Amino acid sequence: MNPVVLKNVAKIYQLDAVAVPALTDINLEIRPNCFTVISGPSGSGKTTLLNLIGCIDRPDQGQVIVAGRDINSMSDDALSDFRARHLGFIFQNFNLLPVLSTYENIEYPLLLTKMPASERRQRVLALLEAVGLSDRAQNRPGQLSGGQRQRVAIARALATSPKLVLADEPTANLDSQTGAAIIALMRKMQREHQVSFVFSSHDPQVQAEADDAIFIRDGRITHTEQRNLSNAAVATGATA
Repeated sequence: MNPVVLKNVAKIYQLDAVAVPALTDINLEIRPNCFTVISGPSGSGKTTLLNLIGCIDRPDQGQVIVAGRDINSMSDDALSDFRARHLGFIFQNFNLLPVLSTYENIEYPLLLTKMPASERRQRVLALLEAVGLSDRAQNRPGQLSGGQRQRVAIARALATSPKLVLADEPTANLDSQTGAAIIALMRKMQREHQVSFVFSSHDPQVQAEADDAIFIRDGRITHTEQRNLSNAAVATGATA
């Protein structure tokens, strides 16, 4: 099953008396276990599209189906719980809680799902090791470099074992060398955890790594490219 399906989706924002279409007639399927990148100029609608896929916003028309659930069929509370349990998020500004340590930032989404303490500890320690931050567990975000903060954000996004991780310009605030290292880490984690990553990004390094690319302009998808069919084959159990 594809983790994300959009059918005839439209999103309209109301600015005073003016209706501004942000997305129009979007039909899209995100393949499982792939790196998918949404590309387009500023104002093209890619952040709005990412917000719909991430269940942060709802469509005005059409269906957004995530992990088999139509998000318009859920109440706000149910949608919030669904988002916490099934989706992970990585942001360009990291969005870490400054008063919490690295360990506590990764643990935070697990507290929301009421995971038992012993299981939480095992999960957080495994993720700290996976992103190379075991020696930084007690550091707060202000004591970490930009690359280290983004590693914390990646670990936090994967804490609840989601099948879908959304990333909004995840390398935008990093230098090219650090950005390349973060892309490599996300790719490694995507393969090991069998999770789909969906990015919005202007970064050529991110775009070059994409299995699938979605190009959007003026609120419409202009075209899509499937560049790597092997990941989808792995995810569905297909063989060559």
